[in-house]
Amino acid sequence: PFKPKRVFLVYGKKGYIRAKHAHYKCKQFIVVISGKVEVSHENAKSKSKVILGIKKNYGFLSKPLTWIKIKFLTNQCIIMVFCDKEYDYNDYIVHYKDFLKKIKKK
Repeated sequence: PFKPKRVFLVYGKKGYIRAKHAHYKCKQFIVVISGKVEVSHENAKSKSKVILGIKKNYGFLSKPLTWIKIKFLTNQCIIMVFCDKEYDYNDYIVHYKDFLKKIKKK
């Protein structure tokens, strides 16, 4: 859905939690390389979960101002994340309460 500027892998075992943040501007596309994950996502309009696995031919597109939490459901799990922006620490919203304040302003 966009030209990637950054790509990275995240490895984890069953029960491992990653992400727990949002971005102000960055879009991310998440695909599973090995195993299965649960992606919890929340924005100003909705809150939901999706299960991603290697056998399914799709990923998850995270748009700006979307809070993401990724739970690894299997051992030896690997996800690949494509970003439309270079890494920028200032683009991260790392505290959930700050995220809630930001989306209430929208």
